[in-house]
Amino acid sequence: MATVPDKISTWQMVQPTSRNKETKEVTPGKLEKREIPVPELKAGEVLVEIAGCGVCHTDLGYFYDGVPTVSKPPLALGHEISGTVVAGDQKWIGKEVIIPAVMPCRQCLLCKTGRGNRCLAQKMPGNSIGVYGGFSSHIPVPSVDLCEVKNRGSIPLSNLAVVADAATTPYQAAKRAGLEPGDNVIVIGITGGVGQYMAQVAKALGAKTVIGIARNKEKLERSLKYGADFVINSSDKDANAISKEFRELSKAKDLPNFGWKIFEITGVKGGQEIALALLGFTGKLIVVGFGLAKTEYAIGRLMAFDADIIGSWGCLPEYYPIVLDMVLTKKIDIAPFVETRPMSTIAETFAEVHKAGSPAKRIVLTPDF
Repeated sequence: MATVPDKISTWQMVQPTSRNKETKEVTPGKLEKREIPVPELKAGEVLVEIAGCGVCHTDLGYFYDGVPTVSKPPLALGHEISGTVVAGDQKWIGKEVIIPAVMPCRQCLLCKTGRGNRCLAQKMPGNSIGVYGGFSSHIPVPSVDLCEVKNRGSIPLSNLAVVADAATTPYQAAKRAGLEPGDNVIVIGITGGVGQYMAQVAKALGAKTVIGIARNKEKLERSLKYGADFVINSSDKDANAISKEFRELSKAKDLPNFGWKIFEITGVKGGQEIALALLGFTGKLIVVGFGLAKTEYAIGRLMAFDADIIGSWGCLPEYYPIVLDMVLTKKIDIAPFVETRPMSTIAETFAEVHKAGSPAKRIVLTPDF
């Protein structure tokens, strides 16, 4: 049985990104290892001993790009968390859990009408629960939203951290798209940390055809084993060229020219331009990746195509057990896409992932304080 600590050890972002107004030079945030008090737990709260926390591009956005957090630094980043409950709500103590990346208030109109994933009062580790985040030894969270892990077999608990965001965000996006068996799907950014699960989720939900689009040849070929039926390499091609290649592929494989559900995962302007170029008759574009770029589009085309553009944020905690079951039954295979490292490598790992843009595997940091 895990013990309750006297202090929480944590890697904190002690200062955010700064920009020199004259030179435009960007200085990334600064990380420091610190100890903070264990808070007094309120009714319905628990303290989770962290097994692993995934490094998400959202964290890098806070650290390198100056995307603001709700709680101001110093705070620990990290919202993709698995662990074991060690204190608080008695019925949870000793249980292995996944902590949802966004935890709704359960009281507002959005929550009561099924849109709690975008609850305006939601709590997000590493963003809006004070100093507490996943790159730590422990974290206090509400127990109502926890997803219990049962019968995980040989899968390390640390690896299941990716369910908290990378694997559940695609499921929410699929629900927003109204994805049904027999649908045809395009995943732009299929080789990334979320895209590789988007393809698997789509297939698990019965998609007839999944076309993956990305730039890395080796990872595109890998995606053919994990959800994709066909792939298009977008390296050195503009949106018009990709659109032409897609039409040629559709004609060659007798695929329809309407009704495609397009998931834009990259969040970068190039990916968005490809998605918009591919959006056609009765199609749906679901924007999953976050980016700061502005992209132009002739909005009247939506009327002509009778098409939709939809945003998708996070995932309802209610969906977590469904996605976890998909992982445990291997409908979604996480093993080829996860790499664990000691949490003490956080600075080097941030730098590596930031430089790589789309690493081959999701890196999960495990506490080694």
